[in-house]
Amino acid sequence: MTVLNRFFAAGTQKSPLNKILTACEKYPDKENAVRLRALVLILRYSGLRLGDGVTLERTRIEKDRLRLYTAKTNVHIHCPLPPAVMNALKAIPKTGLYFFWTGNGKVKSTVGNWQRALKLLFELAEVPTGHAHRFRDTFAVEALLCGIPLERVSILLGHQSVKITEKHYSPWVRERQDQIESDVRRMWESEKRGHVLGTFEKSA
Repeated sequence: MTVLNRFFAAGTQKSPLNKILTACEKYPDKENAVRLRALVLILRYSGLRLGDGVTLERTRIEKDRLRLYTAKTNVHIHCPLPPAVMNALKAIPKTGLYFFWTGNGKVKSTVGNWQRALKLLFELAEVPTGHAHRFRDTFAVEALLCGIPLERVSILLGHQSVKITEKHYSPWVRERQDQIESDVRRMWESEKRGHVLGTFEKSA
């Protein structure tokens, strides 16, 4: 699968991500649909792996931030969460220590249950290439395209080395460089229209 296919683009009502969120309203288990919508949002806007998202403890939400993990320096690494994610999490009934798991049974079985739930959701949304890990990829790609340095994205993803991040997302690092070059060239065009370059040449 190419990097492009791992990316859930957003921005329009027909984008895969918005179609998936809309499909939550059609999910047959209405009570579980509330959790499913929150799971989609937390995966998309935190970059968590599915297993980490499913076992997310309520205590890891601190105001409007998610405590991702504790670094070797004993410093907590946080990820701010947008209001839509916070509201989705608050909508989940408080029935235990976790948002998406009762705490009983094996984690592997619980992850499997949510994988099947997401598969059905992707079918309802008519997103045939949907996969839970694509939310993590989308988080990483959006961060890179917004100008967050690769080293910081690596920290947010919890990678042991920035080389791992670079290996997975190097095509998007190149695209970010292309964006920068295009921005600079547009600046040249703007200066030409304002005769700024000509002014500099005359004064020289």
